[in-house]
Amino acid sequence: MLLHWTNFAEKLKDKGQHIMATYMLMDDPTLDGTTIKLHMPNEGSKVDFDNNKNELLGYLRGRLHNHDVAIEVYVNEVVETKYAFTPQEKFDKLNSINPALELLKKTFDLDV
Repeated sequence: MLLHWTNFAEKLKDKGQHIMATYMLMDDPTLDGTTIKLHMPNEGSKVDFDNNKNELLGYLRGRLHNHDVAIEVYVNEVVETKYAFTPQEKFDKLNSINPALELLKKTFDLDV
């Protein structure tokens, strides 16, 4: 299945459909019975993939000789890290990486 998945993605690239090919190659799909499970980073990419997956389904069903093949797309949205803007937030962020900064601050009586 994975071989045919990758071959179809390469064909899409050759035809200029880079976005769909990128969605397909973003993460390796897993096979659960006749269901192919794919994880997407956000809801927008899931919707875009779902709107364009019919050609892929037809290709896979034909190559795998199994018309029960289905694709389920899951959103695996990771919360991005919070950016540090204020001096205190920057210090806290750096202090979480290197706790020795707190000792340095206390030793030299430094302000943030």
